[in-house]
Amino acid sequence: MTIRQSVIFGLLGAALVIGAVPGQAAPTGAAPVHRITHTDREWKRLLTPAQYTVLRQSGTDEPYKGAYWNNHNKGTYVCAGCSLPLFTSDAKFDSGTGWPSFWQPIQKDHVLQKEDDSLGTVRTEVTCARCGGHLGHVFDDGPQPTGLRYCMNSNAMKFIPAPKSSASAKMPSGKKP
Repeated sequence: MTIRQSVIFGLLGAALVIGAVPGQAAPTGAAPVHRITHTDREWKRLLTPAQYTVLRQSGTDEPYKGAYWNNHNKGTYVCAGCSLPLFTSDAKFDSGTGWPSFWQPIQKDHVLQKEDDSLGTVRTEVTCARCGGHLGHVFDDGPQPTGLRYCMNSNAMKFIPAPKSSASAKMPSGKKP
């Protein structure tokens, strides 16, 4: 193989790795989610016992007991195991189930789905695309526009409040905007 052929094949290989196709624009959007792994001992050190039970052992929060089922604040829900953004408060709705529910993830590739028949019935489990942690399940009885209900465990997530807008910030006494 000549040097020129090596360079051409190297460039074509790099283009395939990043998803570019010769003659077409490179894909837009967020970077791919890179997986992280830890040993079981590391997960136990990094997570609270409740987070460990849900994320690493596919546990479930008790309904109406989790921190976020009734949270109405604006912000972002991230994975408690790796901080990958999962859902926004704009996609959250009251499903009446006692678990935080969302009609869509923040990005489709931030959550993975797989069949779960652990309770004798077939459901679709939702896991974090970065750390593989169990988040909850998705059902097809949610609101439009997706018709989906991502029924998540509070212990699988952390809530990051939206920054206060400068317009809503209080001005010092006697000052006007």
